[in-house]
Amino acid sequence: MDSRIASSLHLKHQPVALLWTNNRPAEAHQFHQDKWGCVMAMFAQAATGKTAVFDRQTFGCLGGGVGLGFGNQYVNWRGGIECFYGFLSNGNADRENASEIAEQIARTGRKVAVERFLHGEGLVKSPELAKVFVDSMPMVDIPDRYVVFKPLSSVDELKEQPQVVIFPVNADQLSALVSLANYDRGTLDAVIIQPVAGCQSIGILAYKEAGSDRPRAVIGLTDIAARTYTAPTLGHDILTFSVPLTMFRKMESNVQGSFLEKETWHSLIAS
Repeated sequence: MDSRIASSLHLKHQPVALLWTNNRPAEAHQFHQDKWGCVMAMFAQAATGKTAVFDRQTFGCLGGGVGLGFGNQYVNWRGGIECFYGFLSNGNADRENASEIAEQIARTGRKVAVERFLHGEGLVKSPELAKVFVDSMPMVDIPDRYVVFKPLSSVDELKEQPQVVIFPVNADQLSALVSLANYDRGTLDAVIIQPVAGCQSIGILAYKEAGSDRPRAVIGLTDIAARTYTAPTLGHDILTFSVPLTMFRKMESNVQGSFLEKETWHSLIAS
C-alpha cells in the first residue's frame, strides 16, 4: 500500500498499519502468553519493517490490552481496579494488603513495577481523578481475534483493510500532517491530543474517531513510560500521528496541489 504522504514527508521510519483479523500472520513477532511487554516497543519494530501480532492472551500489559481494544483489562489489575487508580496516581502503600500484592509483583521479576504499585506513577493527582480518567476512556472489545501492526508498504489492499494508519514523525513532519489534516476541513478541529498511553492513542482513541462522521487524527506517544521503550529504536524526537482509514485516504488525495508540493515545505526539509 503506497502513500504519497509518506513520500512527501521523507519519513525516517515507515508508516504502520493497524489491522484487525482472525488470521494470524506468519512469522509475526508476538509476546509470550501472559508475559509483560510494551505494545509500543512492538510498534517501533513495525516502523522498522517487522510485523507484530497481539491477541487476548498476548497484549503485554493490561493498559496495552485496553489500548488495542480487548475490553476493560483494568478490572484484572492485581488487587482490583482500585489498585490501578492508585498505581496511576499516588500509590497503594496505605492499602491493607499492599505488602502481599507487592510480593506477588516482585515474584514476576519486575522490581520497577513494585515501586510503581506502592508509590504510584504520579500521572494523575489522585485515585479519585484516576477513576474519572478511566471512566472517560472509549473502551471497546473488537470483534476479531488479532490486532496486527505491519509496515503500511506491506499491506495488500485487495486482501487487507487497516483500521488505522500511524505515522512516526518528528516535529517538522508533525506540523505538516496537522496542516494536511485541516487542509479541506475549514475548521480547527481535525486533530486531537489526549493524555493517554501510547498504545491507546494509536488504538482505541483512533478507533473511536474511525466511527465518527468527521473523524479526527490523534497525536500520540506523549506517554513518557512508552517513550522509554520506543526511544532505543525510533529515537527521542518521535511522536505518532494516527489516522482512521477514511481520513487517511482523503489526506492522500489532498497531497497534490497542497503545500507539500510547494517551496516552503521543500525548503524546510532540505535545511
